[in-house]
Amino acid sequence: MFTTQSISVLEEALHFAANQQKVISSNIANVDTPDYKEKSVSFQNVLQTAQSNSNEFQAKQTNERHLAFPLPQSHTQGLHERLQQYNHNGNSVDIDKQMSKMAENQLYHQALVDRISSNFQSLETAIKGSR
Repeated sequence: MFTTQSISVLEEALHFAANQQKVISSNIANVDTPDYKEKSVSFQNVLQTAQSNSNEFQAKQTNERHLAFPLPQSHTQGLHERLQQYNHNGNSVDIDKQMSKMAENQLYHQALVDRISSNFQSLETAIKGSR
């Protein structure tokens, strides 16, 4: 089956893919902006955060009168600027590279959605039983 940890890691990976999409879209939108530096998101930092957070006790508020627990950390960790210059105007965005990254990120996101969906379908089958 699956564990709470695997769902947490998949959830964090989905947040990463969403942030990656935002960063890539921003890079593409600024392809002609003078002195704009390409940005990227570091997967390694996000993965380490997800793994360390998923091992901690995850409290749940069972009654509305209980104190609320702190929200999880921001999912924008690991944002970096690329300092390489590709264009004469100081811009470091390579549009072909960004379009390739976007396609790769879309495939990655879809694979994560399929994986988490199959996890929940397995859980639903276990709850309902096979009929």
